[in-house]
Amino acid sequence: MSKALKWYEIKAAAPVAAQAAAQAAGRTAEIYIYGNIGDRWDENGVVAADLVRELAALEVDTITLRINSYGGSVPDGLAIYNALKRHKAAVDVQVDGVAISCAGYIAMAGDTVTMADNAMLMIHAPWGLAMGNSAELREQADMLDKYAAAMATSYASKSGKSVEQCMALLTDGKDHWYTAAEAQADGFCDTVGPAVEVAASLAKSYDLSRFPRSGGPAAGAAPTHPTAAAVTTRKEASMPEAAGGTPAVVTPFARSTEMNQDILAKFKPFAARAGVTELQTQILADTAVTVEQAQARLLQHLGADAAPANPQGAHPRVEVVADEADKFRAAATQAILVRAGVEKAPADIRANPVRGAKMVDIARMCLERAGIKTQGMSQMEVVASAFTQSTSDFPILLENTMHKSLQAGYATAALTWSRFCKTGSVSDFRPHNRYRTSSIGTLDTVNELGEFKNKSIPDGEKSSVTAGTKGNVINLSRQAMINDDLGAFIGLSTTMGRSAARTIETMVYALLAENSGLGPTMTDGYTLFHANHSNITTAAAIAMAAIDLDRVAMGSQLDVGGNDYLDLRPAVLLVPISLGGTARSINDAQYDPDTANKLQKPNTVRGLFRDVVDTPRLTGTRRYLFADPQEAPVIEVSFLDGAQEPYLEVQDGFDVDGARMKVRLDVGVDEIDYRGAVTNAGA
Repeated sequence: MSKALKWYEIKAAAPVAAQAAAQAAGRTAEIYIYGNIGDRWDENGVVAADLVRELAALEVDTITLRINSYGGSVPDGLAIYNALKRHKAAVDVQVDGVAISCAGYIAMAGDTVTMADNAMLMIHAPWGLAMGNSAELREQADMLDKYAAAMATSYASKSGKSVEQCMALLTDGKDHWYTAAEAQADGFCDTVGPAVEVAASLAKSYDLSRFPRSGGPAAGAAPTHPTAAAVTTRKEASMPEAAGGTPAVVTPFARSTEMNQDILAKFKPFAARAGVTELQTQILADTAVTVEQAQARLLQHLGADAAPANPQGAHPRVEVVADEADKFRAAATQAILVRAGVEKAPADIRANPVRGAKMVDIARMCLERAGIKTQGMSQMEVVASAFTQSTSDFPILLENTMHKSLQAGYATAALTWSRFCKTGSVSDFRPHNRYRTSSIGTLDTVNELGEFKNKSIPDGEKSSVTAGTKGNVINLSRQAMINDDLGAFIGLSTTMGRSAARTIETMVYALLAENSGLGPTMTDGYTLFHANHSNITTAAAIAMAAIDLDRVAMGSQLDVGGNDYLDLRPAVLLVPISLGGTARSINDAQYDPDTANKLQKPNTVRGLFRDVVDTPRLTGTRRYLFADPQEAPVIEVSFLDGAQEPYLEVQDGFDVDGARMKVRLDVGVDEIDYRGAVTNAGA
């Protein structure tokens, strides 16, 4: 990487010794993100791998993060956000210019967020480029939705809005611009500061090619380089230097909020014209551009003979409305699901043009909408043609309908595994390592020379998880369509959803049932529950005193070196369904009756468990105590790419007179660690 264009610099404000002393005393570090995030366009990109490494090395009490960025890579943005959140220092975010896309998301990591009076924040949906077949494109779309869901939780956490409200900002395909005041009103920033000087502004030639619909920089823009981002360990940022060692000119915030609004108003009538939105974004990022200069660049872009696409006060020339095909599919899907009892009828169901239509009638509608005459066709021919005609909506709406019923069945299944197992994600079908609770023991003392000891993780303190594929293919006959047998496909897909959910449940309890209820054999050669693991207690009936001994056993677990207690506490009690009532009574009772002495003893384990799980999948009297799975996971249920719901495909069958439905769930269940659980055989 070129030194001159390195995206960050660490600049000492004092001699090294003095600077180290200042840091030890709890001085402030200042980080500048004034460039692209994720990739190094013109070698100026802010890359997560570099920033996170530098961030982890900062031993400071406060981090001031200054942002003036268009954003960039979502994965890098997520990594930077998480690194800031887990740093011990208080994070003060200062939006100096613009925080666009994932740069705005990173800003949400601040314990406090301040926007300059004339700064701008923009939130929009994650986007990407994709190529391949239809399945690959759907996977890309699903991944973008997962990114949006991950980001929505952070926006919601900062703003106090619901996750659903934030998801709307990230999925509607619009760019949501906020002035500082608007961002404060919506909770995305805490305070609005005055216009201040900044070390640099985004260059006029900033590369916009990565944005959709981008036309690149405006014609005539002067080619300059963005100034390097800086990480400093003092209150004031070092002045950037130009070539030759002379201080560069600092660009002040020359525009007020009112001036920014004036620029937005001048661009608004021409928003439909190609490249106008991108030019607007570029100009807003460069605070040195005046309103008059912005107007001149807009006219230059449009041309002397340009006319507004939507002049002020006139009716818009183009109205964006829902696609008619999408509206029909949605109406048909709703009508079928209501008839099948999967969804409740909405208040406006009478306005649905497909309400009450049979499947063969819907198939005929799809063909007629595609311009295919159905007069003279038999019902069998109508259904066959609706499946096979490439322009027919029928296969799409049928897949949508069955997918929704599948998801409904999956969501309504009564599951218990998620209450005591950790939910994980894997990127492929290979084994993925998991490090057990306190697998590296305690930290070693650093000697007088400042030397740190290397510590390796014993192989016995690693485990692995692997996802596999579960699924089935079911044939759907055309006769069922003609007979309007909703139970044959809608009911079946709902049942398949429940089956997918029960598959995970069965896998978890099958793992526990191995070796007569002691669980699978682990990499150390012992079963999950074993005397050598100190997680089996003396068999005793479920009662206050016995539960208390189980608690002590879990709390006495040591780290890998045997040097310190992990201090784990039971959170979930898992018992056979026959013991569920007794277990809840013990957990809730204020007193434990002393029948011998006719006394009332305080219940020492009252409220010990946040959850009591009883299930018919366990028999006998054996019980299990689990710590919080987020603190000390024992069993992990891992999903491919984090997709917890089953996937459904519907395909016209060549060798079957109808269609085929394929349901697939990529999931694995594996033991992780023994320390977070205790078992008792009962009596």
